[in-house]
Amino acid sequence: MIAQLTGQIADRQTNDLILDVHGVGYLVTISMSTLKQIQGITGNISLLVEMIVREDSITLYGFYTQEEKYAFNLLQAVQGVGAKAALSILSTLSPEELKRAILSSDKAMVSRADGIGPKLAQRIVNELSEKVGKLPSGVGSLENVEASFHNQNKSEVAQDALSALTNLGYSQSEAWIAVQKASVGLDVDDLELLLNKALKEIGQKQ
Repeated sequence: MIAQLTGQIADRQTNDLILDVHGVGYLVTISMSTLKQIQGITGNISLLVEMIVREDSITLYGFYTQEEKYAFNLLQAVQGVGAKAALSILSTLSPEELKRAILSSDKAMVSRADGIGPKLAQRIVNELSEKVGKLPSGVGSLENVEASFHNQNKSEVAQDALSALTNLGYSQSEAWIAVQKASVGLDVDDLELLLNKALKEIGQKQ
């Protein structure tokens, strides 16, 4: 079982590269996210590898971060999501963005990936909602993110703010992030104040 490869890039195409490891060339399939992260690197690079063996093929999938590899494997636990679909999602969303989409039930965000329709996106969100803790967090502990999300869910005012923002045309994920940030150090019993602050958070991002 190949778990990691370190070498120089001998050739590169859109989603494939040949990694020269001591004179042996390994064909590795990567996401656009990993491709962006390794661009400009000279000399040796190290990729975490997931090897998938089929009856008629052996494919190596490479990842620049542990977070992306975890997400790749977790996505494939969903019925109908194979390696190709998982890689397509991770070429569109970072592991952190994927977590946000799942936590906020934002199937539209997931369906932005090529080949991922609304039904499959909904299945991903539903089936991974209880497994999202397996995705590492690049910003802070996932436990803190989940706790914050569930605490907000218990607040009727926060729910009203989320509803108001989505009615204004913002995505569920974008609205949730804004409300989460706006709630810090704020009395969430004041809907108008919470909503105004959330709108300012969205405005700062734009």
